[in-house]
Amino acid sequence: MSPRHALRPEPRGHWLLLIIVVSAVAAALVFEGWTTHEVASEQTRRPCTKPVPKAADTGKLVVRIGDGTVQTAGMPARTVALTFDGGPDPEWTPRLLDLLRAHHAHASFFLSGAQAVRHPELVRRIRAEGHEIGSLTYTGSDLGSASALRTRLELSLTQTALAGTAGVHTKLLRLPFTTQADTLCGGEWTAARRAAAQGYLLVAADRPLRKPERGVVRQYSQDDTGYSEVKKLLGNRRIEKFATVSEGLGGPPVNTPVSTVSRWQGEALIQVQGIGHTFVRAMAWVLGVAGALALLRLLLLVFFARAHVRRLRRFRPGSPWLREVNDPVTVLIPAYNEEAGIESTIHSLLASTHQQLEIIVVDDGSTDRTADLAARIDDPRVRVVRQPNAGKAAALNTGLAHAHHDIVVMVDADTVFEPDAIHQLIQPLAHPAIGAVSGNTKVGNRRRLLGRWQHLEYVFGFNLDRRMFEVLECMPTVPGAIGAFRRDALMGVGGVSEDTLAEDTDLTMALWRAGWRVVYQETAVAWTEVPTSLRQLWRQRYRWCYGTLQSMWKHRHAVVEVGPAGRFARRGLPYLFLFQVALPLIAPIVDVFALYGVLFADPVESIGVWLVFLVMQLLGAGYALRLDKERLTALWAMPLQLFVYRQLMYLVIIQSVVSALFGTRLRWHRIQRSGSAGDQLTVDPAERRESLSST
Repeated sequence: MSPRHALRPEPRGHWLLLIIVVSAVAAALVFEGWTTHEVASEQTRRPCTKPVPKAADTGKLVVRIGDGTVQTAGMPARTVALTFDGGPDPEWTPRLLDLLRAHHAHASFFLSGAQAVRHPELVRRIRAEGHEIGSLTYTGSDLGSASALRTRLELSLTQTALAGTAGVHTKLLRLPFTTQADTLCGGEWTAARRAAAQGYLLVAADRPLRKPERGVVRQYSQDDTGYSEVKKLLGNRRIEKFATVSEGLGGPPVNTPVSTVSRWQGEALIQVQGIGHTFVRAMAWVLGVAGALALLRLLLLVFFARAHVRRLRRFRPGSPWLREVNDPVTVLIPAYNEEAGIESTIHSLLASTHQQLEIIVVDDGSTDRTADLAARIDDPRVRVVRQPNAGKAAALNTGLAHAHHDIVVMVDADTVFEPDAIHQLIQPLAHPAIGAVSGNTKVGNRRRLLGRWQHLEYVFGFNLDRRMFEVLECMPTVPGAIGAFRRDALMGVGGVSEDTLAEDTDLTMALWRAGWRVVYQETAVAWTEVPTSLRQLWRQRYRWCYGTLQSMWKHRHAVVEVGPAGRFARRGLPYLFLFQVALPLIAPIVDVFALYGVLFADPVESIGVWLVFLVMQLLGAGYALRLDKERLTALWAMPLQLFVYRQLMYLVIIQSVVSALFGTRLRWHRIQRSGSAGDQLTVDPAERRESLSST
């Protein structure tokens, strides 16, 4: 259908902005994941295959390589250069700084760039209190087994981090996993030469057995063990000086100020990793919230579906206090370019066991043979009304104006019906408080994978929801494919509104607000044709979701009303918002976090969580299939659905919400029909009609 309120095109600017933001967050997340994975992983150094060159193996701990020569240096007697690896650590670095300040001692802190950007205030304090800063690379990875590109990246990122946190450039470097000078062997020596070519001074440490009085470089970790050992060493009265590495060597400063541009680059790096770190922490919370909501929804659906089954046994056809409804019915079929399926729809209705039918086909300005095909069906119960294109809601109102019976059934022109569908559908109207009945819409063209996915969604999502909605008395939608109404209820709310793109949802909510009840009749089965391409599916669901948001906003004031309207609004609207808007909006984060966990954290744990979620979905879907008397073999498509189909639905909802927030109006997109809605019918409508005629 093409709505009468033709709509302005959707602006692209906010989508470009959204893409930029998402791309930036994704880049920050990948960067954070890479650094976190490298820092947290238990790395081991490979054994040396070549000894350290003799020129470097002098027992002195500071190595300078340049112009093909190797120079080494050590601390003078009674001088100790305190060096700390890793960090800064939010717990132990402040305690170490307090301890050093109490003893008027300075030290050299070899920092991890990744940790520096997480705790910039500690880096600034280290610098402000006169200590020296060196590089331990960005992630603390083993450079002995790294490529030249990886080595340059580790070193340059660390310099950028130090520029942004302390405003300095350092010439000091300690290679990770390096202890004494003789550990600069094999691949480590190759990495040392690469670093020296960039002007770095490499610093190792003395063996623990060397007496401090002889002058040493001591290496400590920033933890409780390092704190205890430093505290003990600071009390050694035979040591004259506790100095930084450069102070002990008597050379020029190794920390030099950086340019303004370098500082800006460093601050940008801090922001990028900060965004990534914040997003990772937020994802952990969102995962918990989304998981709890998904579990809650599954439990609610199963619990109320069971309650709905028990209710059917007491209050539906067959109950002694409810009469059987055999009143004549008017069937309205709004149609716009539906030549592929209009004949099948009409024939399936004519083959109905409920023979007192008036079938009104409202052709809404079709440009194909829809009206002609409907008009040539030789049956007095079928009438064709033609009108200029005005939209589905207008077509339904035109049909209402021509209807002669008190019960009106609205159907889509791409739907075919089981022989007893109409009779079953109208039976709940025996109760005088019920104003509308939702039928059971099933997917007819389910032979392909996309159709199977939608089949599972219809059974597991829509139909289980409807069972729960009936029990809670908050049914939000009588689907356009198959729904029965009291004519006076429709006229009482002014007919079908054209205010939204989801006229079925809008109408159902209006009936609740008028005091009518709406129920679900699962035995009234109709087969509908669903989109066969992702593009068509996107357009259909975009319209559905956008129209639902419009309807929710239009009827938001019902939450303060009393009676059926208030019950519906206070139960149905929060559920729709929570589980059909909020949860899908945050659900993509669950998938992103799972992927993040596989790539950068514990893949076994991440896959395990995903499998638990999948098993829950399979159990719920299996129960839904059983209630709908469908084959459980359809479950094989559900794991694949979680990889593609679910993400598509998330994006549809995100697009709909963004469009609604920006005030965008969208067009009604009609999908291409193939007339395959009746693929699953067990009785051919033509054969059924012939048998009725002969009878």
